[in-house]
Formats: sequence, C-alpha cells, structure tokens
Amino acid sequence: MDISRLILPLLLLALLCTCDRAPQKSPDDENTTAATDARMPNLLIVLSDQHSYDMLGSYGNDQIITPNLDRFAAQGLRFTHAFANQPVCTPYRGMILSGMHPLKNGAFINDAPLLPNKTQLLAQILKERGYQTAYIGKWHLLGGERDRPVPPGELRYGFDKLWTNNCHVDFRPGKAFFWNEQGEKEYFDKWEVYGQTDQALAYLDTLDSSRPFALVVSWHPPHDWGKFKGEDGEMHYRYDTMEELMAMYNRDSLKLRPGIEPTPDRRRMYHGYLASTTGVDIAFGQLMDKLREKGLEENTLTVFSADHGDMLESHGADLPKQYAHDYSSRIPFIIRFPGKVPADDSTGLLMGALDIMPTLLGLLGIETEQQYDGKNLAESIRARTQDAVAYVPLWLYKRGVARNHNWRGVVTRDFTFSMGRGVDSIPITNVLFDRHKDPYQLRNLFYDPAYAAQKEELRQLTFSWMAQYNDQFWGADDFMHIRPQETWMYNYTKSPYELFLEEAGK
Repeated sequence: MDISRLILPLLLLALLCTCDRAPQKSPDDENTTAATDARMPNLLIVLSDQHSYDMLGSYGNDQIITPNLDRFAAQGLRFTHAFANQPVCTPYRGMILSGMHPLKNGAFINDAPLLPNKTQLLAQILKERGYQTAYIGKWHLLGGERDRPVPPGELRYGFDKLWTNNCHVDFRPGKAFFWNEQGEKEYFDKWEVYGQTDQALAYLDTLDSSRPFALVVSWHPPHDWGKFKGEDGEMHYRYDTMEELMAMYNRDSLKLRPGIEPTPDRRRMYHGYLASTTGVDIAFGQLMDKLREKGLEENTLTVFSADHGDMLESHGADLPKQYAHDYSSRIPFIIRFPGKVPADDSTGLLMGALDIMPTLLGLLGIETEQQYDGKNLAESIRARTQDAVAYVPLWLYKRGVARNHNWRGVVTRDFTFSMGRGVDSIPITNVLFDRHKDPYQLRNLFYDPAYAAQKEELRQLTFSWMAQYNDQFWGADDFMHIRPQETWMYNYTKSPYELFLEEAGK
C-alpha cells in the first residue's frame, strides 16, 4: 500500500479535530479583549500651572534649564500658537475635560464646578472604551470650599483613581498634601511636584497591561504661592522654591523679558519662577523614563501643556494672568506620538483649549457623536497643514468678587485683540497687537487711527463668536442676577448659558 496516500487525509482530519476543540468566545469575551487586540494607544497628559509659553528652552528661552522638556519637544510636535481661551485655572480644566465653552459647562470662573450632567467628559468616553483612568495633582474643579476631598461618583468625571488636594498653594514638604482613597488628608515629605510624580510612577507600575490607560498629571508650580514685601515697599507675587533648585540660577545675571525694568524684587520673582520650572522639568524626565522602562513610550500619546501663563509684572499687570497678552494666554503645547505625529517639528496651527479634547480623541482614533465647541485638529496635525483655524476666541468672565476684569477678544495669525466693557474698558483690557511686527507686544495699537479698520474687523469677529454662546458681554451684575440659590460655587445643575436663556424666556 502507498502510505503517502494516507498522510494527507490524516493531516486534514487532525486539523479539523483541532478546530473543533478550539474554545468558543462569547460576545462578552470579545468585548473584553477588543481593546487589547486592537492595541489601543495610551494617553498621558502632563500639565504645569501658570507656565508661560516662553519659559522653556525649546520655545527660545536660552537661560532656563529644561533639558527633559526640550528633549521631548525634539521627539514630538511643538505648537507655537496654542492659547488658553480663558487664561484661568478652573475654566481651562473644564474646557479640556469637556470640549465645551465655560458658559455651557458651568466652570466659567475659578471654583465654579464643572457640571457633571451636560455631556460625556474625556475620562468617561475613554473609560467606556476600556481605559484605566486616573488623575493626580491639582484638580480645582470641585467648586466651593477648596479644602475638602472630591467625593466618589459623578464629580470625579470618569476617573477611576483620583489623588488630589483639589487646590492648595503651599508646595513645601510637610505642607503639601493630598486626599487618599479613604478621604483622609496625607502630607508629602517632599516638594509637592516630586510627591505627585512618585504617585504617578507608582500608578504606572500597577497598570493592567492588557488594557490601555489614560493618566492626567497636574502639577501646580511654577504658580505663585503668596506674596512678599519687596525692597521697594510693594507686595509682589512669591515663587521661591527648594534651595537645590534655586542654586541652579544666579539671580544677578537673570535676563527679564523685554520692556520690563529689572528691579531686585522682579529678579527675585524670576529666580523662583525659573527654579520651579526646572523642578517641573526634572519630574517630567522621571515620567518619561518610566514610560521607556515599561515599554509604553511607542504606544502612548503624551501631551505637555499648561493652563495659562504668567505676566510676571510685564505690561504693568496687577495679576499674573487673566489678560489677552501672550504672557498670560499663550501656552506651551507639545505632543509626542511615535509614528502618528511628526517628530522634531513645530506647527503654527492655531489651537485653543476648546480644541484639545476633540483633537486628542481624534489622534487616538476615537470617534464620538457628541458636539464639541472646539475643533478636531487631528487631520491637520497629521497632514502638517496650518490653516484649519482662522482665529482663537479669548475672553474673561467676572462675577464681582475678585480683582479681575471683564473682556472679550480674539487672536489671529496677525493680531491679538481684546476689548473691555464699562469700568473694565481700560488700557490693559483694550489691546491690539501686531503679532509679526511686535512679537513682545510692547506697542498697543488699540487707539492708533492707522489700525482702525483692523480693530473694527477684529471687534466684529469677537461679536460673532460671542453670539454663538449667547454672550451679550455678560458682567458681574448679570451673573449675580441669574445666580442660582446655592451660589455659583456649589452649582451642579444648570449652566450660565441655560440660566440666561431661561431669563430671556427662550
């Protein structure tokens, strides 16, 4: 008998038997492993607070020590025209987690909470798709009294893990703290940034490797932490930090921004600010080392940005932020996504905080049906085009209890414009700067008749975006008039947008 004739049938029979014995997946099993099979990318968002765009080496600052962030910029894409639409802590955080305008998401001023019931928020969307979600550091979204833990449930906005002090500005060892998962206050034995970074590193070590993660690390420095009485007898914002960081700079040789007098008190401010920023850079380097150590670098979309900048007394500003000027509203924004985003490159694509959430979801390949007030710029980033956005709306809302102003404006490729209302219509809120001819914004053209046409065009552009959100140049009196009984600080139900419409009978 020819044995070779039997081999093929026997092999086929064996294969059929093997197929018959293969385990059958249930629909639930398929859903559980879908994220792993598709190798869904991770998301890491790292934020510093009150960190101006010009305070990184990769943005042209030749005296600040930020080697880790500069290396990161060389590995990714650096945005040269990214802006905080509203340069204030709470509103910025509300925008990047919701993609909604602050009048619609509720977080329109500091300590007014992000409403949990208006749209799907970033972490909620990611969690539905199998992501492990965590947030570490400054939160500033709970509303009301700052010194309390964020309760479990909807006010965590989809984050499974949350280690935060909500908002606290003493970053020193033994003073900085966080609320643990039992709702108890624990103090760091090191500078807050380093303590929070340790928490992030530990979290990355506990991940389920079969599922993607989304982690936000939100550091508070280089934000000021109080004031000091200067040699000039005036009060100035304080930035002094750890001695080992301060020792990295020679105060007397520091260069200040163009157009500002380098007084001893301002040199002290700059000294602390630069030193704090270097501390942020050291912590960022530790995070990047951990990604490499765990083999996560290639499949992680990593973002570094800030909620707004710091004027550092430029332009005669009384406050560190809340102005349309670049030092206040323009932010660093750098992304790295190997193989998906251009590396060692920069883009002049205009971007606002409202665009961040839809853009990040777009880069992750996650589609949603909800409507955003910002734009998904993912395709422009991939295609390296820079004309998708004609202007970024800028604004500041005032409820009447803080020393801030009430203004609206826009930034285009060519101009920065803002206008005040009523008593807020003052030189620092009425500005028009030529972005090409005057990059340091030292010459205000708002009252220059030669720029009357440009000013009117920008004014009408401002009114056009205001109309989209029923913003009739609302000010402190208007917000007080529609204020809910529980006050804005403890309002978890209706947005200003809804309340203004109700007031108008619409």
